[in-house]
Amino acid sequence: MANDELEGNTLSVYAYIVHKAKPVGTRDVTRGAYLSSTSVASRHLQKLEDLGLIERNSYGDYILKEKTSINGHVWVGRNLVPRLMFYSFFFMGAFGAEIAIMLLSALVKSVVIQSSFLFLTGITAVAMLLFLIEGILLFRKITPKHA
Repeated sequence: MANDELEGNTLSVYAYIVHKAKPVGTRDVTRGAYLSSTSVASRHLQKLEDLGLIERNSYGDYILKEKTSINGHVWVGRNLVPRLMFYSFFFMGAFGAEIAIMLLSALVKSVVIQSSFLFLTGITAVAMLLFLIEGILLFRKITPKHA
């Protein structure tokens, strides 16, 4: 549905409105989503209103009408988190377990680590870092830099 049209500043505005969970005006959105002007904010708010995701209340402020799913992201409460972050956390857990096994092998002489285990631990570390970096880059796209 609206998923395909939610990207860039429009997605940032939508994420800001969901996160605020209260009526917001155009100036609030301009400051909160770090947009260049109120006219830019108005354009993105109008697009979200046309998509049926927000609506104007009787005071002229915008309120959330529908919280929709976003491709590649998961809502955690009122925060939009890239799915790649969760993949990174999975690999962090696996990497931690592998490091624990290596520490165990240093303490218990009967536990022997083979070179293939070290290779796989390296691959786990690389996967963890790649997913983490990509997740952070996606998170930065929906969370604008402070002016």
